[in-house]
Amino acid sequence: MFHTKTFKFGVTSVALSLALAACSSEPTDEGAVDEDTGDAGEGEGEGEVVETDDLIISNLSDIEAMDPHGVNDTPSSNVQTNIFESLVSQNEDMELQPLLAEDWEAVEEDVWEFTLRDDVTFHDGSEFNAEVVKANIERILDPDIASPRQFLYEMVEEVVVVDDYTVQFVTEYPFAPLPSHLSHTGGSMISLEVIEADYAKMEEEDAQPGEYINNNPIGTGFFEFEEWVSGEKVVLNNYEDYWGENAKVDSVTFQVTPEDQTRIGELETGSAHIIDPVSPSDHSRVNSGESTLVNEQDSLSLSYISFNTQKEPFDDPKVRKAISKAVDKDVIIDGLLEGFGTPAVAPIGPNVFGFSDEVTQLEYDVERAQELLAEAGYEDGFETTIWTNDSRDRQDIAEIVQAQLGEIGIDVSIEVLEWGAYLDNTAEGQHDMFILGWSTVTGDADYGLYALFHSSNHGAEGNRSFIDNEELDNLLDQGRREADPEAREEIYEEAMEILAEEAPFINIHHQTFLVGLREEVQGFGQHPDGLFELQDVTIEQ
Repeated sequence: MFHTKTFKFGVTSVALSLALAACSSEPTDEGAVDEDTGDAGEGEGEGEVVETDDLIISNLSDIEAMDPHGVNDTPSSNVQTNIFESLVSQNEDMELQPLLAEDWEAVEEDVWEFTLRDDVTFHDGSEFNAEVVKANIERILDPDIASPRQFLYEMVEEVVVVDDYTVQFVTEYPFAPLPSHLSHTGGSMISLEVIEADYAKMEEEDAQPGEYINNNPIGTGFFEFEEWVSGEKVVLNNYEDYWGENAKVDSVTFQVTPEDQTRIGELETGSAHIIDPVSPSDHSRVNSGESTLVNEQDSLSLSYISFNTQKEPFDDPKVRKAISKAVDKDVIIDGLLEGFGTPAVAPIGPNVFGFSDEVTQLEYDVERAQELLAEAGYEDGFETTIWTNDSRDRQDIAEIVQAQLGEIGIDVSIEVLEWGAYLDNTAEGQHDMFILGWSTVTGDADYGLYALFHSSNHGAEGNRSFIDNEELDNLLDQGRREADPEAREEIYEEAMEILAEEAPFINIHHQTFLVGLREEVQGFGQHPDGLFELQDVTIEQ
């Protein structure tokens, strides 16, 4: 369903400072309830916690799909990563760790060999082996599936079953980051029987790819699927026959609570153990609560504002650079986000291979922004729209940007879309501008740049700005093929210089993830990619 609300604000520079104070969305008077939303204020009592081993996580957004090959959004991945596993994983330092594969090596410059565990079964009792790995990667690469995660493995020419527990990936060219790509949730292993059933449903009933898997998500993880009530919740149960160390809680429920203050109320009363996200403006309330605290995690995530480079006037780089220079990121980071984030000088951050702080930055300069607009033929400005989803922080960012662009004559309307419609419509290029985020989950510039800016990935794969630059494409292709790390760094620095000139994005900040916890929740972790680590979570009684 497509939900949207459009609003305009005639905000002057003086009003902007007032808006910054107001957009923190503080609760109403102590003990009060907002009459418009029914949200509890700060004084709403922190009720007695019911003893349970059923973990409740309250989230802003619902998932898009259970099929890990079918979508590329964080809410879905956060559920899927508990059901499915990949061949390898990465720790918080982005170091590769064994998971379903015990060992791996490059046996030739274009061949990676993985030795698999021989003691793993799926939740349906079927065996995990090399044939399963082959079927999963071939499914992701199947044009009929049209996986948005296909770009992760498009360099794989063949998956060779050496024996039951040895598999080789033959690549079109030497590709050093392949093990990192195989750690991505897009490389999750689905039961072969379920994959075959999904194909059969497509053939017999003309069903969409993943339709069977969404109802039967069978993986090897420490939780197994119980139910998904769309728009309401996903429930997972402890998989007692897990090959490794079992999860500590009996079940986990991911419930959907779009309103920020309602989520906080759930945390304070104990009807939720974990809430995501916590707005920076609510950090002090949650962190100083009698039984609540905030978990802070530096991230691999970029928050950005994207232009549709195929639409007038955003098909002109001068217009895009003018808008970039008219947006004061410090107001957003220090004022709105209360310092929970670091300014982004490029689409990838310092903790990602290929980052360079030597690249050109489009620094805040209103006078130069007005000159660029005039050079592009828009000295009197123009009207446009910026989209956001139902994230309060993104809506507040949109209001700040709206006010700042008003200072150079650009009249901005804001539209708020429901999450699923937001993803669909930005993938189809129906937007002018929008606010979104991207996590470079592999820790390598290939993932952070290739998906977002290569012309082969227009739409759901990641390139929602629809930038199409042949020189940039060539550099990103070279970055994938180059084996020498220093040469790769030089390639990516050159690519980011082109991006500074093309300006398809305003790189706002690298996010600090803020998650609310009840104090009885122990063992919780959040990876820098944003995904929750729930295997060791306990609820102390």
